[in-house]
Amino acid sequence: MATLEESFPRGGTRKIHKSEKAFQQSVDKDNLFDISTEEESTKRKKSQKRPAKIKKLKIENREMSKSVTEKFEILSVESLCEGMRILGCVREVKDLELVISLPSGLQGFVKVTEICDAYTKKLNEQVAHEEPLKDLVRLQELFSPGMLVRCVVISLDITERGKKSVKLSLNPKNVNGVLSAEALKPGMLLTSTVSSLEDHGYLMDIGVSGARAFLPLQKAQEYIRQKNKGAKLKMGQYLNCVIEEVKGNGGVVSLSIGHSEVSAAIATKEQNWTLNNLLPGLVVKAQVQKVTPFGLTLNFLSFFTGQVDFMHLDPKKTGTYFPNQPVRACILSIHPRTRVVQLSLRPVFLQPGRSLARLSCQYLGTVLDDAPVQGYFGKAGATFKLKDGALAYARLSHLSDAKNFFNPENFKPGNTHRCRVIDYSQMDQMALLSLRTSVIEAQYLRYHDIKPGEVVKGTVHTIKPYGMLVKVDEQIRGLVPSMHLADILMKNPEKKYHIGDEVKCRVLLCDPEAKKLMLTLKKTLVQSKLPAITCYADAKPCLQTHGFIIRVKDCGCIVKFYNDVQGLVPKHELSTEYIPDPDSVFYPGQVVKVAVLNCEPSKERMLLSFKLSSDSKPNKESVRQSQKKGRAINVGQLVDVKVLDKTKDGLEVAVLPHNTPAFLPTTHLSDHIANGPLLYHWLQAGDILHRVLCLSRFEGRVLLCRKPALVSTVEGGQDPKNFSEIHPGMLLIGFVKSIKDYGVFIQFPSGLSGLAPKAIMSDKFVTSTSDHFVEGQTVVAKVTNVDEEKQRMLLSLRLSDCTLGDLSTTSLLLLSQCLEELQGVRSLMSNRDSVLIQTLAEMNPGMVLDLEVQEVLEDGSVVFSGGPVPDLVLRASRYHRAGQEVEPGQKKTAVILSVDTLKLEVHVSLCHDLVNRKAKKLKRGSEHQAIVQHLEESFAIASLVETGHLAAFSLTSHLNDTFRFDSEKLHVGQGVSLTLKTTEPGMTGLLLAVEGPAAKRTMGQTRKESETVDEDEEVDPALVVGAIKKHTLSIGDMVTGTVKSIKATHVVVTLEDGVIGCIHASHILDDVPVGTSPTVKLKVGKTVTARVIGGRDMKTFKFLPISHPKFIRTIPELSVRPSELEKDGHTVLNTHSVSPLEKIKQYQAGQTVICFLKRYNVVKKWLEVEIAPDIRGRIPLLLTSLSFKVLKHPDKKFQIGQALRATVVGPDSSKAFLCLSLIGPHKLEKGEVAMGRVVKVTPNEGLTVSFPFGKVGRVSIFHVSDSYSEAPLEDFVPQQVVRCCVLSTADDVLTLSLRSSRTNPLTKSKIEDPEINSIEDLKEGQLLRGYVKAVQLNGVLLGLGPSVVGLAQYPHVSQYSLSKKALYNSYLPRGKLLTAKVLSLNYKKNLVELSFLSGDTGKLDVFSASLGQPLEKQEEKKTETEKKDQNRNEEKNNRKGKEKNQKGQLELKLPHKEKKDPQKPLVKKKGNWECVESESEQERVSKKQKKTDLKEVDSAYREGEEAVYYREGEEEIDEMNVLPKEKQAKPAEVPRLQLSSGFIWDVGLDSLTPALPPGGESSDSEEDEQPHQATQKKRKKERELEKQKAEKELSRLEEALMDPGRQPESADDFDRLVLSSPNSSILWLQYMAFHLQATEIEKARAVAERALKTISFREEQEKLNVWVALLNLENMYGSQESLTKVFERAVQYNEPLKVFLHLADIYTKSEKFQEAGELYNRMLKRFRQEKAVWVKYGAFLLRRGQAGASHRVLQRALECLPNKEHVDVIAKFAQLEFQLGDAERAKAIFENTLSTYPKRTDVWSVYIDMTIKHGSQKEVRDIFERVIHLSLAPKRMKFFFKRYLDYEKQHGTEKDVQAVKAKALEYVEAKSSVLED
Repeated sequence: MATLEESFPRGGTRKIHKSEKAFQQSVDKDNLFDISTEEESTKRKKSQKRPAKIKKLKIENREMSKSVTEKFEILSVESLCEGMRILGCVREVKDLELVISLPSGLQGFVKVTEICDAYTKKLNEQVAHEEPLKDLVRLQELFSPGMLVRCVVISLDITERGKKSVKLSLNPKNVNGVLSAEALKPGMLLTSTVSSLEDHGYLMDIGVSGARAFLPLQKAQEYIRQKNKGAKLKMGQYLNCVIEEVKGNGGVVSLSIGHSEVSAAIATKEQNWTLNNLLPGLVVKAQVQKVTPFGLTLNFLSFFTGQVDFMHLDPKKTGTYFPNQPVRACILSIHPRTRVVQLSLRPVFLQPGRSLARLSCQYLGTVLDDAPVQGYFGKAGATFKLKDGALAYARLSHLSDAKNFFNPENFKPGNTHRCRVIDYSQMDQMALLSLRTSVIEAQYLRYHDIKPGEVVKGTVHTIKPYGMLVKVDEQIRGLVPSMHLADILMKNPEKKYHIGDEVKCRVLLCDPEAKKLMLTLKKTLVQSKLPAITCYADAKPCLQTHGFIIRVKDCGCIVKFYNDVQGLVPKHELSTEYIPDPDSVFYPGQVVKVAVLNCEPSKERMLLSFKLSSDSKPNKESVRQSQKKGRAINVGQLVDVKVLDKTKDGLEVAVLPHNTPAFLPTTHLSDHIANGPLLYHWLQAGDILHRVLCLSRFEGRVLLCRKPALVSTVEGGQDPKNFSEIHPGMLLIGFVKSIKDYGVFIQFPSGLSGLAPKAIMSDKFVTSTSDHFVEGQTVVAKVTNVDEEKQRMLLSLRLSDCTLGDLSTTSLLLLSQCLEELQGVRSLMSNRDSVLIQTLAEMNPGMVLDLEVQEVLEDGSVVFSGGPVPDLVLRASRYHRAGQEVEPGQKKTAVILSVDTLKLEVHVSLCHDLVNRKAKKLKRGSEHQAIVQHLEESFAIASLVETGHLAAFSLTSHLNDTFRFDSEKLHVGQGVSLTLKTTEPGMTGLLLAVEGPAAKRTMGQTRKESETVDEDEEVDPALVVGAIKKHTLSIGDMVTGTVKSIKATHVVVTLEDGVIGCIHASHILDDVPVGTSPTVKLKVGKTVTARVIGGRDMKTFKFLPISHPKFIRTIPELSVRPSELEKDGHTVLNTHSVSPLEKIKQYQAGQTVICFLKRYNVVKKWLEVEIAPDIRGRIPLLLTSLSFKVLKHPDKKFQIGQALRATVVGPDSSKAFLCLSLIGPHKLEKGEVAMGRVVKVTPNEGLTVSFPFGKVGRVSIFHVSDSYSEAPLEDFVPQQVVRCCVLSTADDVLTLSLRSSRTNPLTKSKIEDPEINSIEDLKEGQLLRGYVKAVQLNGVLLGLGPSVVGLAQYPHVSQYSLSKKALYNSYLPRGKLLTAKVLSLNYKKNLVELSFLSGDTGKLDVFSASLGQPLEKQEEKKTETEKKDQNRNEEKNNRKGKEKNQKGQLELKLPHKEKKDPQKPLVKKKGNWECVESESEQERVSKKQKKTDLKEVDSAYREGEEAVYYREGEEEIDEMNVLPKEKQAKPAEVPRLQLSSGFIWDVGLDSLTPALPPGGESSDSEEDEQPHQATQKKRKKERELEKQKAEKELSRLEEALMDPGRQPESADDFDRLVLSSPNSSILWLQYMAFHLQATEIEKARAVAERALKTISFREEQEKLNVWVALLNLENMYGSQESLTKVFERAVQYNEPLKVFLHLADIYTKSEKFQEAGELYNRMLKRFRQEKAVWVKYGAFLLRRGQAGASHRVLQRALECLPNKEHVDVIAKFAQLEFQLGDAERAKAIFENTLSTYPKRTDVWSVYIDMTIKHGSQKEVRDIFERVIHLSLAPKRMKFFFKRYLDYEKQHGTEKDVQAVKAKALEYVEAKSSVLED
């Protein structure tokens, strides 16, 4: 049997080794509830009868019953070990760790660094950058409580309290590390984390070494939609995934996270799981092996055994399990040492990917007196039964107070114990108990049990500088802040308190969620018998209590109580005597006894008093006084009033309690202008208003005010009673009394008033005072001037003068107050009898309603019915229709935006994002992008883009902030940035928010107009009028009418009784000539006879059948076709089709139709046409013509209303439109020519082209043109239209060609570079061109065609050999165009052998001679004569060699056009040299090239060897004498200093001319080219001739050196020049350039160092020029280290800021953006006071497209720079925004600046310049109009008038010029009249 098992192992294909099998058997026997050998053999013999088997099992069970309790060990902390894999459930998500619930009530922790490697890497980056990264999300977004996770125990630490802390890891590397790549099989269920997002999916981390996992996008869509709320997967997101496909022996794995695949995933034996790599969370099919009272033993995956404890049985099936029963189980844990496998049968674990429900125990904290024991487990604990039958579990450590007193005998089943429920285990879905006496008797078990204001006992735990930690319970600790250690402040608390001391404290604050507990030890507070205030509702007037002062202010003291409740003691309530300086009497932390004067819980406001002794007496006195005075009411008194009646301007009221008549104007009902009429409307007789202020008494008439701002001013005693109390600079709150042209009068509560002149009324330009303020408006005024004698004062209402504090705080306060008043209006409405009004009062924004469409109005808005009340009016504007098609009777779901309580209307929206809000937890203070959905007068409602929640934000940030220019006004659909101030919608249904800066506003996201009904058809007004009238016509009737108007595609006809009819262009003629417009045939006023063929509904535009009840209100559709006017010849429009799609099914692809052009849609780039009245079509622009001219200007070719003959391509899938083509069927078959649009340009590869209807094709670089070029793709840009020929349709992506020989074969254009599609197209000896593919070890690969590549081995690349093969990459970059000759072809192996040598191609060598590289093979022997010649002419040759090298290098930089003409004279341009050569020399050289003897040594291919070619006899050809005919390499290919950095080396040498005539070069070059002549013996005569020739040459050189205008050509020349002008940096830079062009970097460095030593120390700029050149040199040719050294030296020797700025420019121009950014950050720290640095950095960021970062830099600049620089810096940044960023933001910055500094004419001037350059004429004129109305000095006004006049002369008409002159004249007259006065 053993041998049989070894040969055929059960459940696997792998043969198990003997030793391995022995180990496995021993483990099974020890741990996995082994079955005896008899039972095993019994089970395996299938022929044995079942009864005998059952009998044997029963015997076994009896034998095993004794030891079964020992076998079923429950998981405990002691049984855990490192490396143990275990399934857990996320219990709590914190900022830096996860709390994980484990089986058996255990708990573990996962640090933030144990999620995955990618997440940890991002965390490290964030720490390094010291600022949050965008793509790094918080743990709360990645994990949610209840999520099941696979963990690995990584450590078991001992905490301070001596308990074990379990540290876990979720990192796939640790969890799945037990798997190998080879072990991966399809169908396996693994956990993984997202590593990164790619173009087509996600790279996943599965933690298996050697395996790369990928999740395709389509496999993730379902999860993203259902589980991720539509959001993309985030890096670090934890997912359950199923392996779909395994490639490359596990190297590449494709995953799926679909719910159906994951939930159905089961581990099978085919997947070859072993005990070593078995993972928790796997679902397996198992068989019950043994049933015991404590659980089950299961057999799974054929030969594994595991156990299920009683906690993890299916609760519904407990007691019904029997042996051999098949079950499904989930693996909970695998012990790495003992190999014990724990499983669960609970159904919730059997569906992978499902989260556990967040359940909580109802008994939590309850003490149970007699809980019976269910079972006891030696090393783990005991289970108990609760009253409701549920099981509860107590760990061993919780069964007794100490291990010494523990007796297992007490825990026999049935024994009862007193215990307490302390927690709930999510994994076991079971309550956890404790039997410890300390726990049972503990006053508090959790933070939730502690209430503020309670007195608690604790022990001192530690004393810290910030306070003292007190241990209240084992798990609960609280902090006593240092202020609260005693009634007085303690300097040395450690002297009074010692660790372990028992203390009695009172709870100040308890936040259970944050586990935050604040306590006080102030004796007065702890022992106080007075009632404690723990919420504002507790504070009743006259209540006396103890509190403590937290702040002392000039206005009074702020006193705090419990639970963060606080109130204000005003200055006049501090004492019975006046206290001028509260700071001298009171101090923070002082315990005080206070009396509550007044409390408003809704506003969280409380007024207190320290005057306690006279509390009872004043009440009686005031009663007596009031009785004496009777009905007397004082100005400034607060009273309660009762509404008697309503008048035109306000309410007639009676002042209580004596019913004194008074008047309350409508404008004084609220601080908010819009809320006054609302309150007036809903207040009715009998309503009582509290806390109303008496403003004035005049002739017995009492005027009242209910403005909260004025009431609180009077209450706080901040209202001056007479002029003597008023001083300049004071801020006062009042209201607008009257408005005059010259200003507004402001009145204050005490009756005093002042004037705010027009000049200081607003920061903005005031045209009319009534535009800015209204009578009765609440305002804040700043006193600027006081005249006590005349009792007058001047006030300023400018926001810049009257700011009350932080704008956001004021804005939030105004919003809260406004919404609170609206809530008050709702409460008034709810008291009305009308059901409609009560319903409106209950409706809140954000409520979702199911409605029915009642009517679609002409303006596109929709009226709904079907609300909660029949008469309720609900409207959705055209915008809030959200582009949806709506018809009467249709059901829609809408969300309430606002309730208009005056018009009794509800504004709703159908927007999908608002109706289906995302349940996302919002954070207070977080910033969100939002879209404005609704505008009220004082606030707006916007929806958060992320979640769809509705938030309200105030449109004003100040009481005076009421005027807006049109450009500043918000619009519905506009984007805004909001900062949330509340995270839960309150009573109003709205979140409260504050708007960010106006610069963050974005333009309105208008709905896609083309998506609305019938493509947003422009409805003819004449048809609208006609639709109102009923008619009695039926289909087929003949009618007579008069043509009213003629449109492009239809004619409007007036019939009898004023009914309007419509004739479509297709129903005018029987045969329509193509290109004509049929509607032209009919004339306005002409009488026509027509037949009715249908009726169209005005609202839905659908044709209705005659049986439809609304047919009588339709627009009759008529026909005047002769054929249809004949008897019975008419056709009826298909009126019964419900769906518009059915109407177009009658058309087949390829069918030809006549259509009529309605319009050209510029945005969508298609022609919109009509085939019939009810059938529409679209012609994509690319299908209108094959001519580029037509496609560029389609409006010139096609006229509106024109008849076109089109071919049907097919129906549009999205809408009821036919897709048509004007160029025949759009098939895209092989050989077809079609127009396409470039989508993507891939360098060195080709183009991606898209066609209509989603087809995509690729164009290879070889098919772009018939003639190859150096940069074949530079003329192509995305969205460019191209003409393509389809080469192949074999793949999904088409293969295309743009060659004119393909697209226009008739032109027969010259093909310079033929198509090479295979090796068969090549011939040996053929010359052709191609692009460099790559440089390899054995040679250079040249692409000859899309799929043909040739190899040029290094001997055949160039006659020069480069020392390093790596240099080939820089001189032969990928994509370089080269000419090659085919040397040999091997058709079998597809090998093409090429040569680039000039001898083969007839072209220049691929490498320049100036590289200074040796020839491939040089002559070794030289004759004596040669040596003599060489010695004699050594100096001459050296000089000439250098000269040639220099010129050879520079030759490469010539523009192509200049190189083509060899006869151009020598010119110096932009630092590049050009050379001239005579034609005769060129001819000579070419002849010599032909004569050059090239010998080749043949070599054959051998096995294992490569073909090697040798070339002999080749000698160097002087490149200076050969001008290339082909295009040469670009300058960038051989890097040069002045090219990359933009630094011009050889400046100012324009005047220099070449010294040596070309003849001299020619003679030298002949000698060089024919060195073999020197080897022959020369005759005496020849030698003499040569001698004479050499002497002539020397004399010529001497003459040249004497020439003063001579150009420097050698190092000696430059040395002479710098000696004569040592301080000229230009000469030194040219000297450096000379060496650099010869690639002699070290010499160039040496020259720079010489220059720095030589130039005089006084010439700072000259020295700086050399330093900058040296920095340029090191940046291009040196290392980062050498550049840093030079930079540090430059900073020491020069002005540091200049050096920093130069280096930043160098980095930027050489595209080293990271280094530039780092340098700028250094500069900002070092030169933070220099505005140039901030401006430069801002410009750098804007050029990089980082607008947000630039905005932050401006904010930082304003914080760092002195105030005097602010305006300049802001203006500079605004200019940068105009030039490089967002023009709208730039305007906003200028407007903001000018509103603060309106007299800064320099800023106005810049603003005007920028707007002229970047703005419209209207905007420029608006600014000029504002400027000429400023009150500036006449000289400055003259300047602006002159500019305005010049502008109009240039851009305006004569009328505009005269208008400006008139305004100037008006200004002069006004000035002169003022002077006269």
